[in-house]
Amino acid sequence: MKKIILVIIALSNCIILVSQNTFGDQVKDQAKSSSENRTLREVDQAVNKSFDVVKEGAIGIFKKKDKKKNDKNDSSENKETSQDKSNSENTSTTKNSKSEKAPSLSYYSKYDFVSGDKVVAFEDFSQDAIGDFPAKWNTNGAGEVVNIDGEQGKWLMISKKGRYFPEYINELPENFTLEYDLRFNNNFNYYSPGLYCCFVNGKGGNALFNYSYIPEDKRSAVRFNIDPSDDNMWCKYETYENGSIVISNEITSDQLNRISKNKAHISVWRQKTRLRVYVNEEKILDIPRAFSSNEKFSYFIFELPSDMSNANDRYFISNIKLAIGAPDTRHKLIEVGKFSTTGIKFDSGSDKLKPESYGVLKEIATVLKENPDVRIKIIGHTDSDGKPDMNLELSKKRSISVKTALVKEFGIDEKRMETDGKGQTEPIDTNSTPEGKANNRRVEFIKL
Repeated sequence: MKKIILVIIALSNCIILVSQNTFGDQVKDQAKSSSENRTLREVDQAVNKSFDVVKEGAIGIFKKKDKKKNDKNDSSENKETSQDKSNSENTSTTKNSKSEKAPSLSYYSKYDFVSGDKVVAFEDFSQDAIGDFPAKWNTNGAGEVVNIDGEQGKWLMISKKGRYFPEYINELPENFTLEYDLRFNNNFNYYSPGLYCCFVNGKGGNALFNYSYIPEDKRSAVRFNIDPSDDNMWCKYETYENGSIVISNEITSDQLNRISKNKAHISVWRQKTRLRVYVNEEKILDIPRAFSSNEKFSYFIFELPSDMSNANDRYFISNIKLAIGAPDTRHKLIEVGKFSTTGIKFDSGSDKLKPESYGVLKEIATVLKENPDVRIKIIGHTDSDGKPDMNLELSKKRSISVKTALVKEFGIDEKRMETDGKGQTEPIDTNSTPEGKANNRRVEFIKL
């Protein structure tokens, strides 16, 4: 019996040594190919951590396998062999998030982002068929429109190296805001690349596939990425002028790690040269001179710089909103007597406020506190989707939700506010385009 035990111990040690050497080479190769996303120090830490995993796995071969454990990142046996099955698994990545408690409005108490005045582009892929690449977009990679279990609407799924951009956006003014929702799968691999959002100058069309961030190209660009993993959430920011990098910064912090599982609402705010980027409630970047004052930036691109290290990793994007103009809440409400905003957002078909509405509500509350004698009427408006009578009722409920938030979250006296709803009866834009509908879905504040 003792001999058998000694043989087993010797065999176990051999397996550990072989596994360490083999797995170590694989990890170092992956780290080398992804060096642009990680520093050497972090790669070494990950390699050491991986050795510990291999040791546990080698010892574990003498134990009964736990069928409940999800090892899809550690074993090739768990990789999907069917594209349909892969899509099914990845489009249900947020299923568990349904049971998670949504963040409250007060959770965004430090959120000062305010959407631009006028929506000039809105993309929810509603006009595209499931399985197709969006008709108004272009790419040199591969992507398709999908549904996500537990999430509303359609999403563009990205998993291949390439650039992805809306061809109908070809001008970015000095003041704009860009927002989009980002989702990604569970167990996102540490070595899979982050998804960049890039703002670039120069020619559009297929030329956007050919540019590179090197002096020969002479382009200028501002880009940042959101890079999830099991352990950390990363963000890397870079500015290029005439092809040469002039600013670079990479951050990872507890702030980013507080992102809800698999979910992020990204908000970008440009004011001339200044760039601010928010992930959910946190401001993660505030760069005073990110954009060159001598360059005109015309396009924005989503870029995946390399293929995924794990074949099952996916990004999903939707609800992309580009708005222009710097909102002036105080002037419009107090002097003009009317302030209208698309920055107060609700769940689809619901009067439930989304937490990212906090910045606009805070602005309005500040104006009301500074002008204690002012009374207002809050009026909700919808687009033309759905039945008119239901839209009318919904718009009235939404105005009440806004009033309730101003009372409970900001301490505004409810006697200073009246509410009403107009449904779809007073559009300010067409209801035949996504952008027009986005402009019509608004909340107005009228000085009484």
